[in-house]
Amino acid sequence: MTRRFATFILSAFALTLAWASEATSKKPSSENTGVQITRLDDTLRIELGGRLFTEYCFEAGPRPYFYPVIGPTGASVTRRWPMEQAVDEEQDHPHHRSLWFAHGAVNGYDFWSENSNAGKIVHEEFLEIAPGTQEGVIRCRNKWVAPGGRTVCTDSRTYRFYPCPEGRLMDFDITLYASHGEVVLGDTKEGSMAIRLAPPLRLKGKVGRGHIVNSEGVRDGDTWGRRAAWCDYYGPIGEATVGVAIFDHPRNPRHPTWWHVRDYGLFAANPFGVHHFEGKPEGTGDLTIPSGESLTLRYRFYFHRGNERQGKVAERYQEYIATGPSDP
Repeated sequence: MTRRFATFILSAFALTLAWASEATSKKPSSENTGVQITRLDDTLRIELGGRLFTEYCFEAGPRPYFYPVIGPTGASVTRRWPMEQAVDEEQDHPHHRSLWFAHGAVNGYDFWSENSNAGKIVHEEFLEIAPGTQEGVIRCRNKWVAPGGRTVCTDSRTYRFYPCPEGRLMDFDITLYASHGEVVLGDTKEGSMAIRLAPPLRLKGKVGRGHIVNSEGVRDGDTWGRRAAWCDYYGPIGEATVGVAIFDHPRNPRHPTWWHVRDYGLFAANPFGVHHFEGKPEGTGDLTIPSGESLTLRYRFYFHRGNERQGKVAERYQEYIATGPSDP
């Protein structure tokens, strides 16, 4: 091999390595293929595959909530108000903050509303913030503080985030502790595991073109107050149809739950409001946690493309219950 030819070979090899390095740098890194969780001032930013999915707002309001919530097409599936000014949205129910958990009667105190007599759910600490290639996990503790400053109870929560072929999944597990005496979760429709959807998904109104269906095949307005293992709310946002399903785990108390699902975009699982949903005597749905004991509730949110059939909601629910619940 001549010196000139050897120099040519080495130069070509170096150029090939440079091209390979440049091409690799333009590809998403392995860090952007899973679930990323970044702590900001008063939120946690959750990304799936390097793109924003949601932010966990743990100090900005009277209770922790997730906002915005970005669906599988890149469009938000929750409304913007009251977190942002939105003149093109109806400004009703200011306590409907995107995606949250609360209840309207806890030892007689209202933790659902945001008036001067309402209680607050206060973030205490994070126990774990763990991004990952297959899932991301957030674990935290909160206290439920009544007007006047007395703590009524406490909770611990585990949030898990996963990408999936048809969209994305989010598990919301909450354990309520009767840490300060007996806790009575009162019989009211105002609760509990909730999301307030973007205006195009609603059934009524100028822009509303959505639909609701539950696991029993009941549709639209007839789903309110009915019991079902899962419920799905879907409709067109832009040029694509997207849906949001909530799964009630079989180990939850009073499974299958009742659904406080409204035609204006409120979508909530509520195992307590029996007298509202079924017309039974007030107090029928009360659930008591004895002092020193706890109650765990488990839900999964499934954000998918298409309607419930195209998004394979029933199949995804079966996968959820087959995996078994994580420890609270």
